[in-house]
Amino acid sequence: MKFKRVLVANRGEIAVRILRSLRQLGLESVAIYAHDDRHSYHVKLADYAVALPESPEAQSPYLHIPTICAAARASGAQAVHPGYGFLSENSDFAAALEAQDTIFIGPSSKALRQMGDKIEAKTLVRSQGIPTVPGDLCELLDMNQVQAVASNIGFPVILKASAGGGGRGMRVVTEAKDLAAAYETCRREAQSYFGNPAVFCERFIENPRHIEVQVLRDAHGNGVHLFERDCSIQRRNQKLLEEAPSVFLSPKQRMELGARAVKIADAVAYCGAGTVEFICESPSEAYFMEMNPRIQVEHPVTEMITGIDLIEAQIRIAQGEPLPFSQADLRVQGHAVEVRINAEDPDVHFIPTSGTVGALQLPGGPFVRTETHLYAGYALPTRYDSMLAKIIAWGPTRQAALICLLRALQELRIDGVVTTARFHERLLQHPVFQSGDFTTKFLQTYAKDFEKEEWEVGEAAAAAMGVYGHSAM
Repeated sequence: MKFKRVLVANRGEIAVRILRSLRQLGLESVAIYAHDDRHSYHVKLADYAVALPESPEAQSPYLHIPTICAAARASGAQAVHPGYGFLSENSDFAAALEAQDTIFIGPSSKALRQMGDKIEAKTLVRSQGIPTVPGDLCELLDMNQVQAVASNIGFPVILKASAGGGGRGMRVVTEAKDLAAAYETCRREAQSYFGNPAVFCERFIENPRHIEVQVLRDAHGNGVHLFERDCSIQRRNQKLLEEAPSVFLSPKQRMELGARAVKIADAVAYCGAGTVEFICESPSEAYFMEMNPRIQVEHPVTEMITGIDLIEAQIRIAQGEPLPFSQADLRVQGHAVEVRINAEDPDVHFIPTSGTVGALQLPGGPFVRTETHLYAGYALPTRYDSMLAKIIAWGPTRQAALICLLRALQELRIDGVVTTARFHERLLQHPVFQSGDFTTKFLQTYAKDFEKEEWEVGEAAAAAMGVYGHSAM
């Protein structure tokens, strides 16, 4: 089915990103917006825009399924692109759109249910002969069961919400005496965030790499992987920097992990773009963690090393088109790195910040890409995610990409709001990060190196040596 008009069920930079691909394809676009987003850039960019009333359940309007389904019908949209976050992984939303003959640009509601429940997903993956983190894939119903499972696995363990994601509903436990409190906290968070209190337990891998594989699969059974992204630079399970490909894997290991990801997509008859996430103790010990059945925040680094527009691919697959390439056609071209620019103060424990954007200078030049919804005079709403922009750089080598990204960050200027941009400048110059030999514990291990006083001393010394700093004009 060829679309004429697509509704974008999201906001911020990802809504802008989707709208641009729709325009590239010659498709009409419909934006939706809450009252505090009425001046947002995605509203200005779309061909049509629909205001959302505040939800009667006092939740975000972007989470109210009946309202968004009604907006799709009223606007004449044949399809809905959910972006990431909000309702992008909600099987009830996909089912509601299916019921009114509106195409959900993503997998079926059945596939969303399968991959959305971590216990069910890991059980399925194990049945395909693909390793998962050692643990017991059953819902923990009482403390006797929790204690028995944890003792069998061996400490440290991690308790996880079965329906969880984004670092929510997770607790690491190193001693038996802390199990009860962690279990109750996990169940409360799981119920609060996901409406499902189910919790399971697995071994906690203390110093892993977080590697994810991008997959595309069409409705005709053709599936490919577009290589991997390394997402190991994290703070409290939230990704801060992503790069592709990962220096952690050899070319052979890269293709083996990619083949596993495609096998998982085949097992659920997946349709669309998805990401299969692995946690790795070593390059040869990679365990399936979860599948994110949507576009990822960090998808631009994959686009930069493959030359493939993943949003366009999602739309074409949803229209019933077969993939125009096979695995043999795909190659890794150079290296790409992305940083997330958040409205947070890294010198004060990353507390959220707010304000109105004053002067705005976005970086440019060769091999630099900026994804944002900001403009001068834009007042930041306070009830949404803190991400303001993504800066992505490409180079023929990892070192060239890092140098390009550092130059881009030094050009970036967002007046009126404290952001994480300067933190990323520090990160890119850290010798351990530059070496590529790091794990998800990097920021925890080297926290002192990112304290304001330490950085100011290091910056002064580097400037004195003539290796860093901005020249006066």
